[in-house]
Amino acid sequence: MKIVPAATFDLERLAALFNAGYEGYFVPLQIDAAALGSMIGLWDIDLTRSRVALRDEKPIGIVNLGVRGDEGWIGGLGVVPAERRHGVGRALMEAVLADAPRRVTLEVLEQNEPAIRLYEQLGFVRTRVLEIWSLAAEVPAAAARSTDARPLGQEGLPWQRTDESLPGDYERVEVDGAAALIRVNGPRVGIAQFEARDEDAAAELLSVARARGESLHFMNVPETDPASAAFRRLGGSLDLRQFEYELRR
Repeated sequence: MKIVPAATFDLERLAALFNAGYEGYFVPLQIDAAALGSMIGLWDIDLTRSRVALRDEKPIGIVNLGVRGDEGWIGGLGVVPAERRHGVGRALMEAVLADAPRRVTLEVLEQNEPAIRLYEQLGFVRTRVLEIWSLAAEVPAAAARSTDARPLGQEGLPWQRTDESLPGDYERVEVDGAAALIRVNGPRVGIAQFEARDEDAAAELLSVARARGESLHFMNVPETDPASAAFRRLGGSLDLRQFEYELRR
């Protein structure tokens, strides 16, 4: 087996490898070169420090590394089905960590026990539980103020929700005691950042965001955040839970 920089390959081949590496995963994942390019740009994936595993010159696994100064983030680890349970994932992680910043974070689905064991063996420590919520039910009417589009100034956010990860077309909406950055994509409304003083304010703002489309989605919400309780109150669906891990060296 040989491990090389992901920058060795074009986006078409990397997207195909990513899809093969996540075949049979707990959540279906399919991306194309354009989607991968967007991920690389938004999440600061460094292809020169990301890694691809080869066997007989055939790609069999990939790990993406996001880099922002002295912070790193594992933006996906996938191994093709025929090569799983043969140490490919460990080899990829060891290779990428050898050239990673001193602090690295990642998220892993709670069902993914093999990956959890690997990360803990490599020294990652669980820091919190993150939830993924959706809301398609009808909700009470609410009115919000639209304000200048600017980040909320929060610290400690998961990598995909930090200021650096924000798309260029988000909107900021506010009610008394709560503010959010949202993005409307056809019938789907996504939340990028959210803060609320309590569950009541959170529920009011979620109602505003839900009314902008047919369904509302919020990824990587800390389980103790008022938004989680408000989603539950409004009839939302807790679709997935992830464990956030951190490695400091």
